[in-house]
Amino acid sequence: MSKNNGNKKMVKRFSKPVIIAHWTNALAFFMLYVSGLPMYTEFFDWLYVLFGGPENARLVHRIFGVIFILPVIFILLVDPKSFIHWIKQIFSWKAHDFQFFKEFPKEFFGKHADIPKQDFYNAGEKLNSLLTILCTVMLVSSGLVMWFPHLFAQGVVMWAYPIHNIGLGLSMAVIVGHIYLSVGHPGSRPAMRGMLKGEVDEDFARAHHGRWMDELDAEKAVNKKKRA
Repeated sequence: MSKNNGNKKMVKRFSKPVIIAHWTNALAFFMLYVSGLPMYTEFFDWLYVLFGGPENARLVHRIFGVIFILPVIFILLVDPKSFIHWIKQIFSWKAHDFQFFKEFPKEFFGKHADIPKQDFYNAGEKLNSLLTILCTVMLVSSGLVMWFPHLFAQGVVMWAYPIHNIGLGLSMAVIVGHIYLSVGHPGSRPAMRGMLKGEVDEDFARAHHGRWMDELDAEKAVNKKKRA
């Protein structure tokens, strides 16, 4: 599970399919956001120029709306084990997860924090994942209604628009926080390597995902015993 990278010992964190799914989803969201803004408010009408007009912007929005949901299908077909592990983790909450939120503000503002050992996904990542799922359900379900309004009752169509707008606002808040902690915050920035190279510094993993590293150590000990 571990290997040396210069003077640092690295540990495998994400598979290539997970990385591909993550960045495909990120690209799709960005394109949906850029193509959808001028449809949301006239203030961003100038963005239509990028797409060659409103009709093309709507076409791009629909194409990337489909691409947005493909990563889930892709990961279920190529690496279902990682998907199931993710689902189990984000819906599993224990005392150390709630204690995380008590201490994390200190770390966020650069102070010393006594954060308890965390799982493969720490409590912050679990919350981010749950909010992402919520936003995805809101955006995709309402988007389908808006795309095919003739298939739904008028009341459903009327509710689809505010739900889509709320989903957009919430998702933007989630994305901004996610990006900042991934590339801006010095304490969590090393995690980005996991989504680029599939591996992270072992010291970082022990500091931020101690329970997971303890599981890997126990697994290594059992395997070593079997070989002895």
